[in-house]
Amino acid sequence: MAESKKLYSYEEIQIGDALGSYEYVLTQEMLDMFRESVDDPDAPFPTLAIKHDATAFELMYEDHTGTINAANEVEFHAAPVPGKVIRVTGRVVNKYLRKGLPYIVLEASAEDEDGRLLERVRTYQLKKPDELGKKWEP
Repeated sequence: MAESKKLYSYEEIQIGDALGSYEYVLTQEMLDMFRESVDDPDAPFPTLAIKHDATAFELMYEDHTGTINAANEVEFHAAPVPGKVIRVTGRVVNKYLRKGLPYIVLEASAEDEDGRLLERVRTYQLKKPDELGKKWEP
């Protein structure tokens, strides 16, 4: 975990910037709880609930801006195995303005201790949350 977080700034964040990286052990209890929460006794990808990209971002940045989640893309590659260490790395893969509004795209990859790619997730974030309610204003 980063000892000192950077203050998030759209102007300063760069495509390719590394986010925080971390490891955790997926336990059987975590898998069972995920399966119960989605009402599927065979659900193979509990890592989705960890929100790898958001966690990696929060390890690196202190963000007072807030976020609107504009889109997500998730690629599942190999089902994780309980008891194995999962390593997560993240990075900023894009940033752009759309209709004058600032967006960033975060990507995180999760691999197990054997080097198997488990999942890759990309989240498109609007970093100007005061825009959310405007479409409902008179």
